[in-house]
Formats: sequence, C-alpha cells, structure tokens
Amino acid sequence: MELYFQTKEESNRKQLEDFLKLSKAERFYQFLRLMEKVNQFPMKYKKDSNSNFIIQLKAN
Repeated sequence: MELYFQTKEESNRKQLEDFLKLSKAERFYQFLRLMEKVNQFPMKYKKDSNSNFIIQLKAN
C-alpha cells in the first residue's frame, strides 16, 4: 500500500486525468456505478415506490 501526500487541487487534477483516459463506454459505466453507490447512502426520507412525485396542498 502506498500513501500519497498531495493538495486537494492536485488530487482533483489527478482524478480528472485518470477519468479522461477512459474510453467513452468506460466513462459511462463508471457513471452508472457511481449512481448505484449513491443509492446505497442512508437517506433521511425514503422515497415511496408507488409514485413518482407527491403534491402537497397546504390550507390557508
């Protein structure tokens, strides 16, 4: 295992360079993997699987 000490800007630049080295198809698959991982994060509110959106009407 190797440790690298770098600034945030250096780290971001390296990540961008590595990402841009991928083919278009690989970039797309990376995006899909990222979306899958985001769905695994805990959420405060659970989305109702029965509907796409909720309309709430507030009384005056």
